[in-house]
Amino acid sequence: MNLNNNISCKSARNICIVKTLAKLGHFSTRTTEKEAWFLSPLRSETQASFSVSLIKNLWFDFGLGKGGNTIDLLMLIKFWSVREALEFLKSDMDSFSFNPPAIERHSKENKIQILEVQIIHSRALVEYLKSRNIPFEIGRNYCRQVWYSFKGKRFFAIGLQNHLGGWELRNKYYKTSSSPKTYTFFNRNSKQLLVTEGMFDFLSLATIDEDLVQNSDCIILNSIAFIDRIKVLIPEYDRVLLYLDNDEAGKKAAFSLLNQFDNVTDYSDAYSGYKDLNEKLK
Repeated sequence: MNLNNNISCKSARNICIVKTLAKLGHFSTRTTEKEAWFLSPLRSETQASFSVSLIKNLWFDFGLGKGGNTIDLLMLIKFWSVREALEFLKSDMDSFSFNPPAIERHSKENKIQILEVQIIHSRALVEYLKSRNIPFEIGRNYCRQVWYSFKGKRFFAIGLQNHLGGWELRNKYYKTSSSPKTYTFFNRNSKQLLVTEGMFDFLSLATIDEDLVQNSDCIILNSIAFIDRIKVLIPEYDRVLLYLDNDEAGKKAAFSLLNQFDNVTDYSDAYSGYKDLNEKLK
């Protein structure tokens, strides 16, 4: 592809996905500050599980486990080549230009900036995993060593990426996350879904029963506040197994899901007497 086409691709990726979907006759069923939810334009469904980030202008179809930019989406919907997708988008360059919400326009100096993502190799991070009773191989399989900057200083941490491209970041001294913050989703096309609350709950479950994790779809909430965001996905599964914290917020979330769905089972009894799965490992 020549330079002109590369420039065209770069410009086309900045065309608003929400407006492009509207042009094709697809409209959101629910919109939050950071996401718009659609019935998937790529398959038939009755509950919206197709998400568009209003911050990054990226889409993700949870039923397919696929995502991408505006060009990728058009190629899948219309079975077009890159050239055909660009031709369709050409007239929308100005009117459909993507602009992130004003709430995200903060000084870069005061935001976490991801600098580099690597395979975990730092002795300090390996020791941190060990201190949480997580085997190195488990940590390396699901997480990365992430270098980031904050207020002009450079740090590194164990990182777990969420489905919108943000990172949960943990080291011995600090717990933080990069924007956008939401839940993490591992899609293995299973009919069974595991739901854990945090990164180390998930890693603990993988340590206890890696076969279970490897043969299930998995959601790490990264915050109990995101429990409502996953409700649209639950009807897609035969079985949903909950491994939430044994605190008031975790119990309340589990109770809510158990009352709404017949396919949900609460497995917190497996670590009764402990705050969470990771505490049981210790």
